[in-house]
Amino acid sequence: MRLGFLSSHGGSTARAVTAACQRGELAATPALLISNNSMSAVMQWAADTGLPHLHLSRAAHPNADELDAAIMAALHAHRIDAVVLSGYMKALGPLTLAAYRGRMLNVHPSLLPRYGGRGMYGDLVHAAVLAAGDIVSGATVHQVEAGIDEGAVVAQSRVAVLPGDTVATLRARVQATEGPLMIAALQQLVGQKPAGATA
Repeated sequence: MRLGFLSSHGGSTARAVTAACQRGELAATPALLISNNSMSAVMQWAADTGLPHLHLSRAAHPNADELDAAIMAALHAHRIDAVVLSGYMKALGPLTLAAYRGRMLNVHPSLLPRYGGRGMYGDLVHAAVLAAGDIVSGATVHQVEAGIDEGAVVAQSRVAVLPGDTVATLRARVQATEGPLMIAALQQLVGQKPAGATA
């Protein structure tokens, strides 16, 4: 399975999945990174590791349909079988969504459907969890659909919210689960038994 990544900033999940492939934990090959942010840390990481990478954004494709077509064309040109969103902060167009339906996964830093949807991302999610007084949070891997954070849930991790937690401490514990959660979801996608699983 050839993997494509879409990322806007640090790409922590893309890095974790790539490392799992290199360790032989995931039967897949990282084959392309697309970022809408040419100056992002994930673009530098891709350059440093030799992962093919492209900057595709409204800067060169101001028309949304043209950008959608460019993303889909790049994924097809690199023979991408499945797509991982790793902190990708832009909505995807109908061509790309249709081409990869059921084979495009995103990780969100809450237990969806709680704290999902427009405006709920990153530290805003963790702040909302703390403000609500929740005693548990976590991460969700879900299929990507047209609605924001509305695709079917594939896997979830659960993280206790501790007394005295701040946005930073809660973020750190939730984020630590995101890479392993995505790796397990991708193992399921390729029909590979997750590490440690029994019959």
